[in-house]
Amino acid sequence: MKKITAVFWVLLVLVVAGVPLFAGGGSQGAAGVPKTRVFRLADNQPDGYPTVLGDLAMAKYVEEKTGGAIKIEVYNNSVLGDEKTTIEQTQTGDIHFIRVGLNPLSSINPIMNALAMPFLFRDRAHMFKVLDGSIGEELLGSLQQQNLLGLCWLDAGFRNFYNSKKAVSSPADMAGLKIRVQESALMMDMIRYLGASPTPMAYAEVYPGIQNGIIDGAENNWPSYITAAHFEVAKFFTVDGHMASPEMILINTGVWNSLSDAEKQIIKEGALEGARVERAAWLEAEVKYEQQAREAGSTITELTPDQHKLFQDALAPLYQQPAYAAYADIIARVRAVQ
Repeated sequence: MKKITAVFWVLLVLVVAGVPLFAGGGSQGAAGVPKTRVFRLADNQPDGYPTVLGDLAMAKYVEEKTGGAIKIEVYNNSVLGDEKTTIEQTQTGDIHFIRVGLNPLSSINPIMNALAMPFLFRDRAHMFKVLDGSIGEELLGSLQQQNLLGLCWLDAGFRNFYNSKKAVSSPADMAGLKIRVQESALMMDMIRYLGASPTPMAYAEVYPGIQNGIIDGAENNWPSYITAAHFEVAKFFTVDGHMASPEMILINTGVWNSLSDAEKQIIKEGALEGARVERAAWLEAEVKYEQQAREAGSTITELTPDQHKLFQDALAPLYQQPAYAAYADIIARVRAVQ
């Protein structure tokens, strides 16, 4: 009985002191006080990918600034599951942080579609002026009802089409192609408007899917095209830049609320440091991987202004669909940013 009473008083003191007992894992010190809280961060990209470099930079910053009291372990290469699974696990708190893009997040919060609309951003500078301003801040905080809080914005370039069948220089060339998309209604609608057939599929399944003829191609950025080896099975790459899909690092809100104000500040600063590293690495990766694609013998189709307009015109009616017209206010604000 005395032992139980002693444990009760120890726990009470810890709670009053604001020590989070159950956030993350970690080794235990005297009286059960965690020496180090260990959190997990999920990323579906391979070693050396810009987003993974950003994850690692964030983890390093946080561990150093907390004197080792908080450690973030990065689990990339989809080892914790595909994007859909890891988003769900981050919502429940089984995973503590996740790096993920807008399109898969739209399935739990459709407002994410507002920034994923085709040909919305004029260029990269315009995109980051939006993301680093008030609109971006609103979107980072818009997932809290889904138990997620965005910490920073990452670069993911502009997405392009590639396939195993033929060179594509107009929407007419897309007719009949089976194109892999992320699990997003907007992505599927976009492919249909271009006359192709959308096939939702996990990222890790794209290579064998093209190889085995289940799909004809996909759409993504230069780094993904090379690091996932899609160039080996889909030689025809069209530089159309149909959409930007900026990405976030998010934290489970339960974990966030368990942190002290000082810890929250360090986590936020760490995420911004990760974003700085990732954005710089992304620019270098785009140049590097485009060159690799050309050297590997991929057929690169660069659109003329008139050809580019054909894609823009084909996708313009999406903005009038009720599901997406609901974001007209945000879209107008984005376009007004100079």
